[in-house]
Amino acid sequence: MSILYDERVDGALPTVDKAALLAELRQRLPDLDILHTQEDLKPYECDGLSAYRTTPMLVVLPERIEQVQQLLQLCHARGVPVVARGAGTGLSGGALPLEKGILLVMARFNQILEINREGRFARVQPGVRNLAISQAAAPFDLYYAPDPSSQIACSIGGNVAENAGGVHCLKYGLTVHNLLKVDILTVEGEFMTLGSDALDAPGFDLLALFTGSEGMLGIVTEVTVKLLPKPQVAKVLLAAFDSVEKAGRAVGDIIAAGIIPGGLEMMDNLAIRAAEDFIHAGYPVEAEAILLCELDGVEADVADDCERVREVLEKAGATEVRLARDEAERVKFWAGRKNAFPAVGRISPDYYCMDGTIPRRELPGVLRGIAELSEEYGLRVANVFHAGDGNMHPLILFDANVPGELERAEAIGGKILELCVKVGGSITGEHGVGREKINQMCAQFNSDEITLFHAVKAAFDPSGLLNPGKNIPTLHRCAEFGAMHVHHGQLPFPELERF
Repeated sequence: MSILYDERVDGALPTVDKAALLAELRQRLPDLDILHTQEDLKPYECDGLSAYRTTPMLVVLPERIEQVQQLLQLCHARGVPVVARGAGTGLSGGALPLEKGILLVMARFNQILEINREGRFARVQPGVRNLAISQAAAPFDLYYAPDPSSQIACSIGGNVAENAGGVHCLKYGLTVHNLLKVDILTVEGEFMTLGSDALDAPGFDLLALFTGSEGMLGIVTEVTVKLLPKPQVAKVLLAAFDSVEKAGRAVGDIIAAGIIPGGLEMMDNLAIRAAEDFIHAGYPVEAEAILLCELDGVEADVADDCERVREVLEKAGATEVRLARDEAERVKFWAGRKNAFPAVGRISPDYYCMDGTIPRRELPGVLRGIAELSEEYGLRVANVFHAGDGNMHPLILFDANVPGELERAEAIGGKILELCVKVGGSITGEHGVGREKINQMCAQFNSDEITLFHAVKAAFDPSGLLNPGKNIPTLHRCAEFGAMHVHHGQLPFPELERF
């Protein structure tokens, strides 16, 4: 595996006697389900990023919060690392287990505790599926806005851990914008409530700090999410372009016109063809790129916005602009986009999904850069992304059975993320850093900032037992990363020279 991380993380962990720990867990928590044999542990060796795999020492599947609390207290006392896992749909290796640690699976906490129509909120356990919240709220004409492509399977606890987004995050925000309160257990097994039932809470905004912390600061036990009224009407425009650069410029033109769509998504030709073959959504397969622009609200406003967007798209060079005829076609258009990842999986043995964010104005240039990298490394790249907020998901196609292709996929992925940072963007928009992007943290942040991240981690988890080795690189690792780029004459930022 070519990914770089601080190998000393695993090496610094205390030696754990698996048999002794298993015996103590069984004695103190006799009703806790524990997996310990090789065949039972194997299914938990990775999350959605299957290129990186580690077999955990033990897997525990609690059903009561008291079990989680006692487990954390025992692990803290014994110095045993704990990695939390939800549905396992993450794409950055954030739930990658440790050989010397326990994998804490929260999937059985799958109850919706309350749907409050008047207050427009829902209280749910962390294992509740994202889509299940909207399904439960539907009888009250409410829904939960963040909608990752994996929403039929991903859990709300994992959404909080990664600050997940989705195709409608441009208008309605990410997970962090749709939370009221999160209950957690600290590494010592103490209960904490971050946020409140009110729209704002006094003091430091620990709720925002915790959201996106990737299981490094605490274990989510309950989440209170905001619910929104269903829009009166929603319409989707599909626009085809003969170049990805024109489509990229059209995205900025729409926002510059003062229009904030509910969703604004872009796909290039490779992704279009894959999705059309899989879903038969009615996409124009000859187009170099398409935009899907959803406008929602009251009937009169949506009708006006549709006409304004059509004018913008045509002026931007769209070869075709098509309004979904009815609700069925609208759903079909979105089905093609939301199934783009599995669709691409049908045309390549493997693919590597990246997650960088850039300013909208940089879309045309970055797309050209990705095309150049694709040619340089000899690997196809399908572009599927949340164009409205600049969150890109290039899918790098490769075959892991061909020697060297995985390493080339990793290399081009790293270059794409460094390109995102170079134009003023970020190495992640919603997938998180995990183990996958830990090198690129060194490209985005300087030594003072990384030191501050370690201080925040230490404030919540001074023993460093929660999801160690993820998200935050050591300065030692960043120095190696910088030296590697200096050696190749490719150091992206001079700031790294002082590490």
